[in-house]
Amino acid sequence: MSSVIILAAGRGTRMKSAIPKVLHTLCNKAMIEFVIEESLKISGNVNIILYHQFENVKKTIENYPINIIKQDLKNYPGTGGALFSLMDNGKLKIENDKIFILNGDMPLIEANELKKFESIDADIVMSVMKLNNPNGYGRVLIENSNVKKRIEEKDANENELKIPYVNAGIYLIKKEILEKYLPKLNNKNAQNEYYLTDIIEMAVNDGLNVKAIEVNEENFKGINTKKDLAEAEKIICNRIKNFWMKNGVIMHLPETIFIDAYSSFEGECEIWPNCVIKKSVIIESEIRPGSVIEDAVIKNSGIGPMARIRPKSELIDTHIGNFVEVKASKLNKIKAGHLSYLGDSEIEEGTNIGAGTITCNYDGKNKYKTKIGKNVFVGSDTQLIAPLTIEEDVIIAAGSTVNKDIPKGSLAISRTPLKIVKNFYYKFFGENR
Repeated sequence: MSSVIILAAGRGTRMKSAIPKVLHTLCNKAMIEFVIEESLKISGNVNIILYHQFENVKKTIENYPINIIKQDLKNYPGTGGALFSLMDNGKLKIENDKIFILNGDMPLIEANELKKFESIDADIVMSVMKLNNPNGYGRVLIENSNVKKRIEEKDANENELKIPYVNAGIYLIKKEILEKYLPKLNNKNAQNEYYLTDIIEMAVNDGLNVKAIEVNEENFKGINTKKDLAEAEKIICNRIKNFWMKNGVIMHLPETIFIDAYSSFEGECEIWPNCVIKKSVIIESEIRPGSVIEDAVIKNSGIGPMARIRPKSELIDTHIGNFVEVKASKLNKIKAGHLSYLGDSEIEEGTNIGAGTITCNYDGKNKYKTKIGKNVFVGSDTQLIAPLTIEEDVIIAAGSTVNKDIPKGSLAISRTPLKIVKNFYYKFFGENR
């Protein structure tokens, strides 16, 4: 087994954002987390080197079983300089004899791709991509899978510019090679940085066995702009949806559906177009077109179309129809067919919520609960002013405003008496209108 070092110290200035690049999210998960999770599939010794907004990044990843190191950017800047953070008296504080070096802004890598590196016997295994248009990249000259030369584009001659291979930025290096060449690195360059690629160049010049492995551009794509971020998120989201479809979830027009990295499905589930599902557990349920579900548990229920289930909600054996919003509520075997808001509520089985019902849960300072028992019939256009308890077997007449607890078996009705003024239309508009 190999160790892993993830380089994630950079600011990511081309992203034009105050957020550290590695904390930008793909399908609701920070990109660095994808790199860590794939690394943990191949190694029990994962080390990540940070610098920019160290505490913020550390807080995001500290629950993973990894070693978190802060780069000495003042004295040792650059990708090669980051590795000095793991040196102690000329030795790397790393467990295994081979070391993967990955980048924290490459969230599309997959463990099965990295395992291919370990099948190659070499001092260094260097990833390369074959591009149809390599303009803007340095080239890598390869002969019989051996890396012979790394050429900066500005230094390349006419023939070298025709080389389609470029450095993909991931390596598998023997620990002893890093320990040999790290002390030889210098920062005598325009950026005054220590470059990891200089180690590769020194190894090639010394005749070491440096092998190239051609990799898929999609899996080894780095994130340098917000356009890159959007393209990577599309790939990640498709992987997530493909996984769940292979495990039995039915999706209609899956390209229109957003499912984040934290959601899960159990049993027979069906998802219709234009749905958004985040941090939720969906069990034996149907999510109809245009519905949004966030941080909720949905079991044996039908949601939508055009419904919104907000965080801290749990729905069991429940029907939620169009334009119904549920927030921080527990609903058990109820029906709310349309145009209602149910917030901070607990509603028991057999209850029917009429159109236009609102739980008035907020008084401008605090949130309050509405509790509704079994077999309650709530008429349309009802306002339930919390805190409120409605016991079982109650009828709430349509158009009522309820601000008192209602005992079992009662009818609650709150209406202004209807007044009919005969012939008022003709008095107001005139006889000939």
